[in-house]
Amino acid sequence: MATITPKDHLVAHKSTVPANRDESVNLFVREYDGTRPSRTRKAVLMLHGRSVPALAGLDLRHGKYSWAQSLAEDGGDVFIMDLQGSGRSPRPKMGDPCNANPAQQQDILVPNPLSAPCPPNYPYQLGNSQSDWDELDTVVEFIRDRHDVQKVALVGWSAAAFQIGPYALQHPEKVESLLFLAPVFPPKGRASKPGTRFDAPVPLPVSTPAAAFGFPMNLTTKVGFASSWDREQHCPGQREAGMVDVVWKAVMENDEDGQRWGPKQGRVPEGVMRFRNSFWWGWNSTTVPLDGTLGAAVPVLIVYGALDTQANTSPDLGPLLYFSVPALYKAIPGPKKLMFRVACAGHSMVWERQSKVLHRMSKQWLKHTTVEGLTNGSYDVDEDGVLTPME
Repeated sequence: MATITPKDHLVAHKSTVPANRDESVNLFVREYDGTRPSRTRKAVLMLHGRSVPALAGLDLRHGKYSWAQSLAEDGGDVFIMDLQGSGRSPRPKMGDPCNANPAQQQDILVPNPLSAPCPPNYPYQLGNSQSDWDELDTVVEFIRDRHDVQKVALVGWSAAAFQIGPYALQHPEKVESLLFLAPVFPPKGRASKPGTRFDAPVPLPVSTPAAAFGFPMNLTTKVGFASSWDREQHCPGQREAGMVDVVWKAVMENDEDGQRWGPKQGRVPEGVMRFRNSFWWGWNSTTVPLDGTLGAAVPVLIVYGALDTQANTSPDLGPLLYFSVPALYKAIPGPKKLMFRVACAGHSMVWERQSKVLHRMSKQWLKHTTVEGLTNGSYDVDEDGVLTPME
């Protein structure tokens, strides 16, 4: 099959991010239209997680790793978006290195681009749940209005669960299905304002506690990125040789400022991955069952790696940092829910050998809302693709 040429869009949006509230901005969206005249048009919107920009994570143009292209080649009209603060969408307040996490400045930004650490000039978080949901809705409406579909299938990796999960609960009439890859789910996560479904629990922008929300931007170096990924490598051939370099290059291609900052190799900066510091709420074991929507009106597929230590953490870390993928599956009330735990895969399955399993399952799901003919249950997937019930 011939490669599908992507088309990039800039989708107009009135910002609700506190740092540039009410400004007109353009959200970056890439489209791979794999539909044919004889096929029913099916729209898919893919969303990045907390740190890796959308194109590097979901459209890695290296070998067969582009998840987005794989779905489009199977007949989908596939869209990928960057929220503000990530990738090719606007990054308000993030061009100022003083607005980086003060705890990271000395080790990462001194002496390039800072001569010494400095206090944030904008001492607040950047994004929040409401601004994320607003941006997601703008792009969903763009797809619905411009591309002649009533509902959009949402696909999210990692912390994208904080956006697509609550969005589907608020707008089930616009969402065909949900596909979570390695979803970050805190069963006892931050609640909405008492007496409301999804209102912010505190006034925004958030300035307290200052240690957590007194700056708009976090940072990761290539060494830090590689070491986090390395900790989940436990199977021979789990990751193709050289993939750290391939992925880091893709991340830097989506961050013009970040690629000029940080430690140098010789005279050339190695680059820094910059990602927004966000205040999220409304995604926990109380909200997931609301209205019986998930698993009923909105079918749900969950896929995660058996070696994933980022989406599955210890309860000892406290309510905001305890994450559990099985707890999300358990909290979904309806019968149309599937969960697969994939052997020899970690949180970064999109760039690992088992990405082929992810591609195969997601194609089946988006066409039929089934996987291997199944509509319900949780299963282990071994290296040969054999399924074994987890329950």
